[in-house]
Amino acid sequence: MSFERFVSFRYLRAKRKQKFISLISVISVLGVAVGVMALIVVLSVYTGFTEGLRDQIIGINSHVMVHGPGNGIADPEQLKQEVEAVKGVEAATPNIYGQALITSGQYSSGIAVRGIDPATAGQVLNLEAKMVSGRLSDLANDSGLPLIFLGRELAIQLRVDLGWKIRLLSPNGTLTPMGVLPKVQTCVVGGIFATGMYEYDSTIGFVNLETARLLVGIDDKGVQSLELRVRDIDKADVVAKAVRQHIGPSYLVRDWKQANQNLFAALKLEKIGIFIALALIILVASLNIISALVMVVMEKNKDIAILKSMGAKTGSIMRIFFYQGAVIGITGTVLGVGAGLSLCSLLKRYKIIELPRNVYPMSTLPIKVVPEDIAVVAIVAVLITLLATLYPSWKASRVRPADALTYE
Repeated sequence: MSFERFVSFRYLRAKRKQKFISLISVISVLGVAVGVMALIVVLSVYTGFTEGLRDQIIGINSHVMVHGPGNGIADPEQLKQEVEAVKGVEAATPNIYGQALITSGQYSSGIAVRGIDPATAGQVLNLEAKMVSGRLSDLANDSGLPLIFLGRELAIQLRVDLGWKIRLLSPNGTLTPMGVLPKVQTCVVGGIFATGMYEYDSTIGFVNLETARLLVGIDDKGVQSLELRVRDIDKADVVAKAVRQHIGPSYLVRDWKQANQNLFAALKLEKIGIFIALALIILVASLNIISALVMVVMEKNKDIAILKSMGAKTGSIMRIFFYQGAVIGITGTVLGVGAGLSLCSLLKRYKIIELPRNVYPMSTLPIKVVPEDIAVVAIVAVLITLLATLYPSWKASRVRPADALTYE
């Protein structure tokens, strides 16, 4: 062990008359630990919430959407083969979107009707996993009245369940001397899904492509768009660009990041703001380190003077107190990281905090520990505490032996 480290560790073990200085050092360690723990827990919750929200949004939506020009895509099968040949695209499925009024007895509501292909939709959408009752393959049933899948909240609003009949009124009607007559389609509730997001579960219904064509007014085998699933969800924008170059500029290609960019940009900004706000806790703890080291310097004036008289250089004196502050900062950081990871593990395992389902897209507090976030928090904490040691160390190096030992 070097001379500077030996003296520094001796100063950390305070004697009886220096118990107050030792108490401030302990408070400094705890302050850094609490700040680091709070940062890790909050960032883990925020990351978990963001990813949970992303998974809920993408659960019944595609990674990339290809919209046809003008009246839509006349030959979706050919375009499907073209886009599936693009590197990074795993599967594609046709889609039709329309607005309608859904009624059941005296209850009614607006609904976003989505026409899907039961044979290929499961390869792109995660709808099967969201089904509370019914199966995706049931939509292919063409005997009798067409089936419709409703969100759980919408089914509750309409007071309907499996096997109940509802009516869809589409504004894309027929022009008559009496005006535009809306198209009316009677359907049977064949399934109920729950995504966990209230705005989806209360406004969306799924039907097969044939029913959607009748409501929207699309002829033959045409569709409005294709929905794509990509291999790496985080590279959806790169794949979307490749698809756009492959099929030409006449098609509108959008990935999930573009479709929800305002929401996720706001969440990212809030995460940065929370990081800065909670980092102030570590800054306050670093001020305690400054006060503790300054008092140690005042207490050890004579020791410093004797060390300098024996030949200790200015740099050696600075390193003594720098090491002392570094031990406090690193100890607090290590304790904080350990406490933060332990608390995250407990919250993730036991689901202690529950969230209202009608407000949040998940039922329990989400936790997602990202190693990069932990590393950034630890590095920032160590840097702040090390910067806090510079002034006391410099102050100690400026002690003049002649002044300190004048009256000894």
